[in-house]
Amino acid sequence: MSTECIVLAGGLGTRLRSAVADKPKCMAPIGDKPFLYFLLQYLHQQGIEHVVLSLGYLSEQVISWCRQTPLPLRVSFSVEQEPLGTGGGIVHALPLLEGDKVFIVNGDTFFDVELQAMAAFNATQHCPLTLALKPMQQFDRYGSIELGPQNKILAFREKQHCDQGLINGGIYFTSASFLNSLSLPVKFSFEQAVLEPQAAAGQINGHISDTYFIDIGIPEDYSKAIHHFTKL
Repeated sequence: MSTECIVLAGGLGTRLRSAVADKPKCMAPIGDKPFLYFLLQYLHQQGIEHVVLSLGYLSEQVISWCRQTPLPLRVSFSVEQEPLGTGGGIVHALPLLEGDKVFIVNGDTFFDVELQAMAAFNATQHCPLTLALKPMQQFDRYGSIELGPQNKILAFREKQHCDQGLINGGIYFTSASFLNSLSLPVKFSFEQAVLEPQAAAGQINGHISDTYFIDIGIPEDYSKAIHHFTKL
């Protein structure tokens, strides 16, 4: 059972700036707490004991909040000195892990996946990388996933209107040793340099979870997240 997680929280958050102008996305206020608080609580409830926060833009705000707030798990900080892309941020954080197996989640997305069930599924499938997939209807904001036998991911489709389909929910389960074996550059897109070629090679499978999902990257969905979490 893996108990470690990398949280990708280094993005610039340009689409959200009309609602949250002076904070990184993971620090977007939900009542009197940042979005990151609810994400860390979820990870703790799912058995995660150690989180590595991959930070960049306004990282000092995140570090200061973490050091002033009693948290239910241990937190380490991996700070990019320049933007490294989604993949570069992951690789930069790997040396701070204590073990090999790791979950990776987006710091601006909440997807209520049962993480240890996802890890158990991965163990039975013998794939080095598993993605959490969210069933969705009437969407055009996300690309869709083409799924084959044994839940193997065959392809990532471009964003277009879909009546129904599966989207990448932004939670991954993999290992540091697998990622290090790929000889990846310092700066790169995880989607383009890892997900697409590894799917083509039959190395990725999908774990479907039809549970609560919200991506606060745009003001409309940020408002939905405020409504959801302030009711809890």
